[in-house]
Amino acid sequence: MRSAKKALLITALAVLLAGMAVGQSRHSVRGGDLEGVIVNVTAWRTDDKKEPITAESFFLYENGVEQRIRNFAYDPSPARIVLLVDNSQTVPADIEKLQKAVMEFAYEIFDGDQLFVVAYDEKPEIIQEWTDSAEKLEASLKSFRKQGNPNLFDAMSATVREVLLPLMPGSRKTVVVVIGDGLDRGSKVSFEDMFAEVQSQNITVYALQVPDRTGGAYRGGKPKAGAVITQLTEGTGGLAFPLDEAQQAAKFICDELRKNRYLLSYIPVNTTSFDNRRLLVLANEGIAIRTKNAQPPTLK
Repeated sequence: MRSAKKALLITALAVLLAGMAVGQSRHSVRGGDLEGVIVNVTAWRTDDKKEPITAESFFLYENGVEQRIRNFAYDPSPARIVLLVDNSQTVPADIEKLQKAVMEFAYEIFDGDQLFVVAYDEKPEIIQEWTDSAEKLEASLKSFRKQGNPNLFDAMSATVREVLLPLMPGSRKTVVVVIGDGLDRGSKVSFEDMFAEVQSQNITVYALQVPDRTGGAYRGGKPKAGAVITQLTEGTGGLAFPLDEAQQAAKFICDELRKNRYLLSYIPVNTTSFDNRRLLVLANEGIAIRTKNAQPPTLK
C-alpha cells in the first residue's frame, strides 16, 4: 500500500487550472545581470573554434519580431532532475529495466546535482526525495510495482507545482526526465494545460522512451503517446532517447546540463504577458542551440 505521506496531492489541480491562469514564470525576474524574460538555452560549438559562446552569436525572435538579447551567460549552477517513471500495469518495460534506467543517473550526476524520483499510475507517488546518494536511490526503488493506468499529465502537473516550483527562482536548471511511452489514460489535467505549465516555468523535459503500447493508435482527441514525448521534449529544448540506451542517455543529459547550459534574457518589444509568444532562437554557423519554442501567456 502506498504511503499517504508520500502521495502527491493532485485532486485540486483540475479545478485550479480551469479557474485560473498559469502563474507567471518565476524565472522572469530581475536579478544580477539578468533582467526581463529569462530563457534556458543549451548551446555548443560544432566547429573547432575555442572562443566562448556569446550573445552576439544568436538571433532571437518572438512572434516573428527580432528581440534584443540583453544578456547571455553560462549557467554553472547544479541541476535538479526529477525522474518521472511510468509505473502503470501495461508499460512495456519490466520493473528491473525501469530501476536500472533510474540508477544510471545516480552514476552520472555531477557534484551538487540532485535527483528526485516520482512514479505514477493513477496517482503520482514520491519514491525518493532530493538526493545525490546512489545507495539511498537504489533502496527506494524497491517500492516500484506495476499497476493501474498511466495518468501522465496529472503526474507532470503535480511534479511541476509541488516538487519544482518550490525551488524557484533560486534553481533555474530544473529538469524532468520522463521514463515511459507518453501514454495518458484518465488525467484530469489536459495535455495543453500541462504543457503550458512546463513551458511557462522554463523546465526542460528529456525522455527515455519505451515503445508505444498502443502501436500509435488514434486516441479520440488526445495526442498519441509518441507525439506527447515529441512535443514535451522538442517544445522545451530537451531530447528523447530509447530506454535501451539509458546509460548513454544519462551520461549525455548530465554532461549537457553541466557543460552546455546558458541563461538568455530579453525584454519583449512587441508582446505582453497576456500574449502567447512563439520563440525562435537562431545561431551563427558553427554553433548549435536548443531551447523552448513558446512562452505561454503568464497573465490572462
